Amino acid sequence: MKQNLFERQHRAGWKAFAEQLERLERGKADARTCEAFSADYRQVCQQLALAQERGYSSHLVEHLQQLAMRGHQQFYRHRSHLGARLLGFLLGGFPRLVRSQWRSIAAASLLFYGSLVLMGLLVHNWPDLVYSVMDPEQVSSMESMYDPDARRIGPMSERDSGDDWMMFGHYIMNNIGIAFQTYAGGLLFGVGSLFFLLFNGLHIGAVAGHLTQIGFGETFWSFVVGHGAFELTAIAFAGAAGLQLGWALLAPGRLPRGEALRLAAGRSVQLVAGVILLLVIAAFVEAYWSSMTLVTPQVKYLVGAGLWLLVALYFGLVGRRTHAPD
Repeated sequence: MKQNLFERQHRAGWKAFAEQLERLERGKADARTCEAFSADYRQVCQQLALAQERGYSSHLVEHLQQLAMRGHQQFYRHRSHLGARLLGFLLGGFPRLVRSQWRSIAAASLLFYGSLVLMGLLVHNWPDLVYSVMDPEQVSSMESMYDPDARRIGPMSERDSGDDWMMFGHYIMNNIGIAFQTYAGGLLFGVGSLFFLLFNGLHIGAVAGHLTQIGFGETFWSFVVGHGAFELTAIAFAGAAGLQLGWALLAPGRLPRGEALRLAAGRSVQLVAGVILLLVIAAFVEAYWSSMTLVTPQVKYLVGAGLWLLVALYFGLVGRRTHAPD
């Protein structure tokens, strides 16, 4: 069946289902709406599967995905407690969401990691280039943070081990602030997210290249390799969520720009929820593991490699086996 015919046959049903969802979300649904909702929800899920199988346009598939997602939330709203929903998100929903949004994540990752690697190589080969990104005072501060002779390494390296919990809170607030900037920048037609992805990539790359070039590489890399698996991934995801907002504003398709933005925000905000989780994990690792000097760099490299592998396996494999709702 051609897509145009498929849409003509089911458009009225989708509109009616969307109206059902709005009434349920506002808490104004009547008994008749509630009775018909289960069958309508299953029908939308079936139509989504058909649209994906037949290779219909991404616009149609995303519209049906949004309807199915909102329907799922209403279907299980009174069945699942918050803890169960959170567990379901962690054990399947989050990695499935990441895989479904791989295009925007690939674009954001290319911008972020590409600028990071390029700037690192440039600064390593032309050391004075670091001053195009950072002023001399910032460079000196970075050098003192990652001095191999320091008792503890990283930001605020002079703190006592008892202050780790304070740094845990500091890292959370700082990292979430960066992620929120990167995400919210998407409202500027994607330009803000693009800027923050490149800015953070260039800044981190400049620091990495400079510290490696002056002989502080082992101290720096052993510090960042552990929590970087979660923190750098989160920054790329936040940028991807922001780019989705920007794309909805630039290319809304047949939808009004406001409606396209609302749909994009509904998808992207779930990705941001996962970003916050990653940043909390990153802050914990950074505060209690990364800054330790009692552990050898080789052990940190081994643990860091394991964490990067864990992140890759989580987003690549977890949540692939699903079952239909009862």
